[in-house]
Amino acid sequence: MNSPRPNISQDSRPTIRQLDEGAINRIAAGEVVERPASAVKELVENAVDAGARRIEVDYADGGKTLIRVTDDGCGMTADDLPLALSRHATSKIDGSDLLDIHTFGFRGEALPSLGAVGRLKITSRVEGGDGVSLTVSGGRAEPVKPAALSKGTIVELRDLFYATPARLKFLRTDRAESQAIGDVIKRLAMAEPFVGFTVRDVSGGGEGRVTFRADPESGDLFDALHGRLAQVLGKDFAQNALAIDAQREGMHLTGYAALPTYSRGSAVTQFLFVNGRPVKDKLLVGALRGAYFDFLSRDRHPAACLFIDCDPHLVDVNVHPAKSEVRFRDPALARGLIVSALRHALAEAGHRASTTVAIATLDAMRPEGQGNTPRVYQMDQRSVVGRDGGFVRTPHPSSDAIEQSYQWQSPQRFDTPGFSESAPPSARFEDVQSAPEVEALPLGAARAQVHENYIIAQTERGIVLVDQHAAHERLVYEKLKAQMAANGVASQALLIPEVVELGSNDAQTLLDLADDLSRLGLVIEPFGGGAIAVRETPAILGRVDAKAMISDILDELEDVGDSLSVQARIEAVLSRVACHGSIRSGRRMRAEEMNALLREMEATPHSGQCNHGRPTYVELKLSDIERLFGRT
Repeated sequence: MNSPRPNISQDSRPTIRQLDEGAINRIAAGEVVERPASAVKELVENAVDAGARRIEVDYADGGKTLIRVTDDGCGMTADDLPLALSRHATSKIDGSDLLDIHTFGFRGEALPSLGAVGRLKITSRVEGGDGVSLTVSGGRAEPVKPAALSKGTIVELRDLFYATPARLKFLRTDRAESQAIGDVIKRLAMAEPFVGFTVRDVSGGGEGRVTFRADPESGDLFDALHGRLAQVLGKDFAQNALAIDAQREGMHLTGYAALPTYSRGSAVTQFLFVNGRPVKDKLLVGALRGAYFDFLSRDRHPAACLFIDCDPHLVDVNVHPAKSEVRFRDPALARGLIVSALRHALAEAGHRASTTVAIATLDAMRPEGQGNTPRVYQMDQRSVVGRDGGFVRTPHPSSDAIEQSYQWQSPQRFDTPGFSESAPPSARFEDVQSAPEVEALPLGAARAQVHENYIIAQTERGIVLVDQHAAHERLVYEKLKAQMAANGVASQALLIPEVVELGSNDAQTLLDLADDLSRLGLVIEPFGGGAIAVRETPAILGRVDAKAMISDILDELEDVGDSLSVQARIEAVLSRVACHGSIRSGRRMRAEEMNALLREMEATPHSGQCNHGRPTYVELKLSDIERLFGRT
C-alpha cells in the first residue's frame, strides 16, 4: 500500500504556483542538456545554422569545466544577444508552421538552458559591426559589453552544471564524455561535408591536442560526402561502400552503404540522417537491417551512412527535445525506399567482396609481432638436401589426362614428425593453356585446387583463392530464391486450423498484413474477438508451431515496425537446402568445372559472400604477394 505523498498536504488543497524563470530554464536544461556532448551538439548546430564554414571546438575535462565553440558565421548584434538568451526566442522559424523546418535548431531552448546551469559567455560580431559580448551565470545575465573579435561567434561554457551540482554525479569519466563529444562532432561532420571541423582537448591548459580534424570538402555532393566519410570512418569504409541514390514519391535517399563482407560486430557504424539532421530512429534502423538480413548472420551488423531528404511537411522533427527522433507521415514509404535502394545497390555490386578480406589475409600471413618493421632477408647456403633433392614433376595416373600432381623426391629419409614419404600432397595443378582473355576476367583462370576445397585462380594483377563449397552454396541459394520469387511459396493446409488467442490490437495488426503473409504461404483469418485462425503454413517449413511463429512476427513488428520473420524462416530453409545441394568440400574438380564456377560467380549477384556473410573468395594483388616475400 502506498503511503501519502510527503509534498502534498493532507489538510488543505494543493496550491498551483508559477515557477520562476530560473527554475523553468533549469528544468528545460534537464531535457536539452543531458551531458557535455549535448551542449556541444546544440552549440555546433547553431554555428552551422549561422552559415559557418569552419568550426572549432575546444573542451577540457570531458567538457565538464570548459566547452568553447568558435565559428565564422554571420554573428549577432548587441540587440540580438539578450534576445538569444530568452526562452523560445529563435531566428530559425516564425512560429506560423512548426513543420516547415529547414535548420538544425528551432526551439530556442539551448542557450537559455546552458546559461541556467553553467557560466556562459557569448562573444559575437556581424560583418561591418562592432564586437559585443554577454555573460550569464546560473541564469543571471550581465549587461552587454564591447569585445574584440574579427568575425563570427565564440560561445564559451564553463563549469557545466555548477548551478545544479546533483547532475554532476550522473556524468561519466572524462574519457567517456570526451568520446561522446567526438561522436557528436563526427555525426555533424558527416551531415555537413562542406564545413570544416577541428576538435581540441585543452585539458591542463595550453593549445591542447587535436583529437579530430576534417577539412572542408569540395566537388559535388557525392564526391564531398565520400571524402568526408574517408576522413571520419576511415579509408576502408570509403573503399568498400556502395553509392546510394534513389527516389520514391517525394523522398530522396542518398549516401553510402558497405558491402556485406565489410560488416561489424555492433551497430556503431550505422549513421542515419533526415533532412540533414542526425537521428536515431527504430524504423530506419529496422529498414537497414531488413535490407541486409539475407546477407549477414544475426550477430553481424551492416555499416552505412544514409540521408533521407524530403519535404519538411512529410516528417515531424518536433517529437523530442533533443531533436534526435523523427516521425514520418508515411513510415512504410521511408522503410521501403531504404530496403529497395540498398538491395538494388547490393545486387549491382555483383560478386564484389570487400578489400578488407585481402588485408586480413595478408595480416594472417605475417609473423606475429612483426608490426611495421621491415624484414631483412639473407640467402643461406643450400644444404646437401637442398642441392640433391627438389620438386620433380611426376605424372600420376588419373581418370582425366589433364590432372597431375607434384611429388617430393629425396635421396634420404626424413625423420621430421608428421612427414610421410608416401603421403600424397593435397594439391593438384592443372595443365591449362595460356588464356589471356580468361585471366582478364575478374576472377581469372583456374590454375589449381588445394585440399580439395580451395580453387586458386590467376588474374592479370594477382591471384584469387576461392572456397568452392561456400561459393557454390551461394549460387544454388540465389537460384532457389529466384525460383521462389517466380513461382511463389507453396502452402500446406492444416487439417484442423490452429486458433491463436491474441489481444484485439495484435490481432488487427496481423490481419492488416494478411495479404503479405499469404504470399509467403502463411494464411490467417479472423476468428472472433482477439483470436485468429491459422489455416495454411509454408510447405517448405514442414511442421511448424503456428502460435510461436505468430508470436515472433508480432515481436518483430513491435520492434522494427515490419516483420521479416516468415520470409527469414523460409529463406533459412532454402539456405540449408542450398548447403546440402552444393559442391561438397573434398570433391576434386576438373579445370573446366572450376572455371565454370568462377564464371557463374561473376554473373551472380551477392556471390562475394556465402549465406552466412562470410567471403567466398580472397583476391591478392601481385604487389601484395611480392611484399610478403620481400621483393619490393
